[in-house]
Amino acid sequence: QVQLVESGGGLVEPGGSLRLSCTASGGAFNIYHMSWYRQAPGKQRELVAVITNRGSTNYIDSVKGRFTISRDNAKNSVYLQMNNLKPEDTAVYYCNADYGSEYWGPGTQVTVSS
Repeated sequence: QVQLVESGGGLVEPGGSLRLSCTASGGAFNIYHMSWYRQAPGKQRELVAVITNRGSTNYIDSVKGRFTISRDNAKNSVYLQMNNLKPEDTAVYYCNADYGSEYWGPGTQVTVSS
């Protein structure tokens, strides 16, 4: 059983940056494909970025060039560096671990507003 805890969310002005972190415990972190999802009010949860257990990455079009996903297997952690944030990035961001079984963190709120 894997437990995930996100941190790093908050309130930021448009154009600002935030770095989200997700730390895992209870499993072999290095085997999991790790992802960041987000859910805005009234919308479905969407996949934002993924990093495979081999380090390959992929992003949705709306964040390409602005967001960077990375992982540190030694620290059982995955990160999402978010630059040039826009109001439409406002959402609860969730960390996901997937390797057959799937696990979720409780989420962290990101609000982009002036």
